[in-house]
Amino acid sequence: MTVASSEAPVVDQWKTAKELFAGTAAGWTQVLTGQPFDTVKVRLQTQSREKPLYSGMGDCVKKTIKDEGFAGFYKGTLTPLIGVGACVAIQFGALEYAKRQFTLHNTRNATVGVDPTQLSAPQLFLAGAASGIANSILSGPIEHVRTRLQVQARGADGRLAYSGPLDFARKVSSQHGASALYKGQGVTLVREFIGYGCYFATYEWLIQRCMRVEGKRRNEIPMWKQCLYGATSGYALWLSVYPIDVVKSKLQTDGFTTSTQAYRGALDCAKKTFAKEGYAGFYRGFGACMARAAPVNAATFVAYEATMNLLGR
Repeated sequence: MTVASSEAPVVDQWKTAKELFAGTAAGWTQVLTGQPFDTVKVRLQTQSREKPLYSGMGDCVKKTIKDEGFAGFYKGTLTPLIGVGACVAIQFGALEYAKRQFTLHNTRNATVGVDPTQLSAPQLFLAGAASGIANSILSGPIEHVRTRLQVQARGADGRLAYSGPLDFARKVSSQHGASALYKGQGVTLVREFIGYGCYFATYEWLIQRCMRVEGKRRNEIPMWKQCLYGATSGYALWLSVYPIDVVKSKLQTDGFTTSTQAYRGALDCAKKTFAKEGYAGFYRGFGACMARAAPVNAATFVAYEATMNLLGR
């Protein structure tokens, strides 16, 4: 016989706000840590195959420092600093909401002796995928702006086509409509669904395992393990979607009109990339991305966990 408790569960009315704030802090950490790596990655992904500007990652770093100084690695940073803070806040907010829904489902259908808070791998993947879809609403246009600013070069008159993110958004919207800011959004949705499903499933599974095996609460897990799990999650993300990311970058730096476009869409881009460059064409800039994956994602999760611990879970 089950006796219903007369005590209502304690609900933290600030929980979602805490998760969003912690996600914002994690997003800022992610941008400041990873922007130089991302600039190198995008430049290698989008450079001309026939007349490449860089022979590899090291050459790209050297030429960027020589031509633009260290500030060149942070071109287009304002947009992601503001936007990625919001994106990562959405990611963690949506992730935690989905986890709570799965926990509620497990509680209602609980088997005796099974902890309903221990989510299955498919549940963790779907929670992460949901966060990726929610995130794509902002990440699509933000990455489009950042990618354009990262690869733009000075014209014959020494001027840049766009002075910054707001100037880019204003000019593109006025010339091609606001929808042009969402260029490459379809392939972005695919990347976010798969990538963030793998990303958060990896991290949360490792965290759950640590809590279960070592009998620890989440706030008792040492920072070095958070770093290790975050780095592993970063590798899982990019190993699962890197070719899709290459297609996205190519589409987002392609022309806006049919007369200036090299690709009719994602599939056409993939076909032409394979025809010209083979499988290697889908892994240009991969070294820079992998070099970025460990430190950036380790820092992201450490920042999130530390902020949540500080605010009180």
